[in-house]
Amino acid sequence: MYRNKKTFPWLNRLSLIVLLFFVSCAKKDNSFIQKMEEKTPIPHPNKAPEKWLLAHIDVETTGLLPGHHEMIDVGIVMTTLEGDILDSLFLRIQPANPERLSPGAKAVNAFDADHWQKIGAFQPSVAVEKIIAFHKRTAGGKHVLIVAYNSHFDAAFMDHLFRSANKTWRDLYYYFILDIPSMAWGLGIQELTSNWIRDRYQVADEPHIAEEHTGITGAMVNVRIYKALLQYRQDIMSNVPTKK
Repeated sequence: MYRNKKTFPWLNRLSLIVLLFFVSCAKKDNSFIQKMEEKTPIPHPNKAPEKWLLAHIDVETTGLLPGHHEMIDVGIVMTTLEGDILDSLFLRIQPANPERLSPGAKAVNAFDADHWQKIGAFQPSVAVEKIIAFHKRTAGGKHVLIVAYNSHFDAAFMDHLFRSANKTWRDLYYYFILDIPSMAWGLGIQELTSNWIRDRYQVADEPHIAEEHTGITGAMVNVRIYKALLQYRQDIMSNVPTKK
């Protein structure tokens, strides 16, 4: 009984700290939402293509579940709307919970926490700052669309990475995200792999050896597939009779 009386002040102080923490978080969230809502309209790519760039992004992770699994590397290739490369970035990231690595992920990317530490993988917060610096250096004042293969996967992991550093990717990229399989589907290529388009235009694939399979090799092949899809559309349109 006496012990419980002595702990009440400690519990009260702890409760106050927790309450202040959540109030602080709520203020940040409200500020973030207000900031998004206050953004002025911008010209879309079809109206002002010279004001837009593409960020082709590919990530490697410790598994398939964003928020539980984490990114272990990221590749970003900044291009024009035509797919011409302007610059690229590759970062290895040390996850906070490497023990959650799934066997399937390890088979794909050969992640090993000790090896990542030895080769200088960045902490998540540092990786976010480097992504922001890269974006400012390459995009300047232009608007940027994310392009990815199975885009919801990459976008979800990027979102969790940025949130872990109290940041948002929405400060860098437009809220529309372009998905490569969806682009192909709209052109009549109804497959979830890129085999058909790569075979047709002899697009070099990325390495499938786990130790060589990284976010930057994935981002680079995505750029090549994107350009092949643009060429395919051009080939289709060249066979469409013009109206007289």
